Amino acid sequence: MENFFGTFPSQTFLQLLLAVLLGAFVGLERELRRKEAGMRTYALVSLGAALFVVVAAQVMEQFSAMGYTTFDPTRILQAVAMGIGFLGTGIIIFRDPYVAGATTAAGVWVAAGIGAAVGFQLYWIAVIASFLALFVLASLRKAEEQWIRKRQEQDGEQKKSTRGQI
Repeated sequence: MENFFGTFPSQTFLQLLLAVLLGAFVGLERELRRKEAGMRTYALVSLGAALFVVVAAQVMEQFSAMGYTTFDPTRILQAVAMGIGFLGTGIIIFRDPYVAGATTAAGVWVAAGIGAAVGFQLYWIAVIASFLALFVLASLRKAEEQWIRKRQEQDGEQKKSTRGQI
């Protein structure tokens, strides 16, 4: 499909679309738990990471063809990781004695990794990471809650049995 800008980049479009879908998939669990960062946030983070990778790869490919530079993909990953690190730091809130938002920050960081994998055309890695992230966010939460509830019940019984003893 020719237009003013040249050929429509269907692969790039599909890469960015996949990044959005996988990011939203991971953000679904956060959305269902009514967390601040939900599907839209995760989808945008994943899209942003994929976009930076795709744009950088295409720009570097053009400059390399002209003999100006070589392409170092690790620089892109470092920049994305650092940027998401700043975003994650802003998500984490310390409320003495608790820390809130750490799981959301970690999830946003993973969404960026998923987007970067899509940008580098590592689709299976992105898909597998998406399912693993959803597993961690949804399934491990249930296991964690059951373990903590059981632990709290045991602690409560111990406190009752030690009342009145000196």
